Amino acid sequence: MSMSNKRSRDKEVGETSNKRQTTLTSMFKPVTATKATTGGETHVESLQVATKDPRRLFKGVNEETLSLLELELNTMNYEWLKALAPELVKPSFLKLKKFLKAERDAKKTIFPPLEQIYSWSNYTPASKVEVVILGQDPYHDNNQAHGLCFSVVKGVRTPPSLVNMYKALKIDYPDFVTPNHGYLENWAKQGVLMLNTSLSVEAHKAGSHAKQGWEELTDAIIKYINERKCNVVFMLWGAHAQKKGSTINQKKHLVLKSVHPSPLSAHRGFFECGHFKKANEYLKEHGNKTIDWNNL
Repeated sequence: MSMSNKRSRDKEVGETSNKRQTTLTSMFKPVTATKATTGGETHVESLQVATKDPRRLFKGVNEETLSLLELELNTMNYEWLKALAPELVKPSFLKLKKFLKAERDAKKTIFPPLEQIYSWSNYTPASKVEVVILGQDPYHDNNQAHGLCFSVVKGVRTPPSLVNMYKALKIDYPDFVTPNHGYLENWAKQGVLMLNTSLSVEAHKAGSHAKQGWEELTDAIIKYINERKCNVVFMLWGAHAQKKGSTINQKKHLVLKSVHPSPLSAHRGFFECGHFKKANEYLKEHGNKTIDWNNL
């Protein structure tokens, strides 16, 4: 296995607002660090670095709209916030934000926790994206989702689909050491963007936030990578991801397709698809740093 090219930890770039107001979404608190408890230990990871004022990206936008975007202003990585600003003020996205507020007002539990919805953006800024893995819906049970598709916080049982991903990795790289957890943060920090189609879900109700507006935003993310970057590897597992990525320019990027790693379909070719090794071969061929999949 050739995994000597370990990516140095990416410097998380983000932004916190200097001014706080009582707004329609006052329950969204600015995030400068995320705490995750694992095995009795508390780890604090800074995700935002206050270097620029995100509100300047929304000049001319009224205060009511800015209040709806408080979560984005306070927790989304600045690079992504700048890239996605035009999408965030569209009626469809503002409708989504009103929907999420109504869900919270109704005392419904939302996963991942609100301050972690955009953690993918902080772990993998737009300029760092090398590989994109597309998921569908965040995990909807307690203490699972934290903003990266297929990933769960440490201390939680590794989900079956991720177990199968580890099995496929073991086939690609026999010296891959299967971790005793499903926390994929270190992949994200190397440039693996792990993005769900929908970025939130009501507790214990799979697909409950689908078709509420997230899809348009995640389409815009894929479009940005497709148009603004070159030689990115897209891993499209299952019909949903393949439909989502159907417009990716295969002359500029590597598009890898397979069945989903779910136990319902993985036996139909996922284990032997070789996507993890193919991704590294492509990245190396185009002069990019390879992903150390073993770094978990």
